[in-house]
Amino acid sequence: MPWAFGYNSVANAACGFEQVMTSRRVVGHERGFSLLEMVVAVAILGFSLGALYHAAGGATRIVQIDEQRSYAVELARSLIAVYAVVPPTGVNETGKTEGGFSWSVVAEPVVLPEDMSLMAGALQRVRAVVSWDDGVKTREVFLDSVVVGREELQ
Repeated sequence: MPWAFGYNSVANAACGFEQVMTSRRVVGHERGFSLLEMVVAVAILGFSLGALYHAAGGATRIVQIDEQRSYAVELARSLIAVYAVVPPTGVNETGKTEGGFSWSVVAEPVVLPEDMSLMAGALQRVRAVVSWDDGVKTREVFLDSVVVGREELQ
């Protein structure tokens, strides 16, 4: 069984000595950590840090996807605003931004019942589609609206 050595301050005071060395047997719970206990503790710490790293990486990825989706929605909203008035024959436009977002706007006349007093092409159904590549996935945002169809001014 291991032995522990230390200085006994009570003996110092009683004997008048400056320092007295004592020894005693070390019982089970006072031995400290074994190598196996340290390996287990480091393994648990490693798993915990790995889980935290994975969670932080996932949160960063979600924020990036949300930023891209927000940009795509705002681009689609601005396209609907730009094409708020279209020719009665409709529109079919496409484009691409510098950030890699592709967009298209398609406007088609709304089919009205025959008893409606509106002229043909007075209302247009507009669909703005914005898409982008997100790693291996292609993501898309669709916005639909109904706008006024008017003859273009020359």
